[in-house]
Amino acid sequence: MATRNRQALRDLQTRLAGRLQQARTEGVSASWLAVEAAGRSMLLPLAQSGEIFPLAAVQSVPYTREWFLGVANLRGGLFGVVDFASFVTGQVPVRRSDSAREQARLVALNPALEVNCAILIDRLSGLRNAQDFVSREDTAADAPAYFAGTYTDRAGKQWQEINLQAMSSQTDFLSITAM
Repeated sequence: MATRNRQALRDLQTRLAGRLQQARTEGVSASWLAVEAAGRSMLLPLAQSGEIFPLAAVQSVPYTREWFLGVANLRGGLFGVVDFASFVTGQVPVRRSDSAREQARLVALNPALEVNCAILIDRLSGLRNAQDFVSREDTAADAPAYFAGTYTDRAGKQWQEINLQAMSSQTDFLSITAM
């Protein structure tokens, strides 16, 4: 069963990588990478997202905030790793089971954002475009500045769009030192 799940996850990642490459070369038909973190469904703009990696070994860094997990070597580059669920919710990172770790992925921010960072998400949910949703609502006034809007799909599920560029330029995101 575990082998079948791993193969299914690899197949999904291969399909997503192919579709991301196709979207970049043929024009964008999908606007977002759909992910799940902390039980929330989120949309990451493709133009702001980078490569997707399996969860790699992360070397912890002392005296940093709880949501900053440390650094990882991803294709020979050193990337800071942020527990996305912990950063968004403000809660302590949760320890993931082995099966949850198999589904977890690191999504690097687009190199154009000039932040060597990858966010840890719980699960990939595919690609989405505007036609996949029936409505869009502006975010609440008290929401974080990087919350771009809330979309509702045909099944009634809500998806929070995350502006990675806005998030990566915020002082809270860039200041990883423990308080």
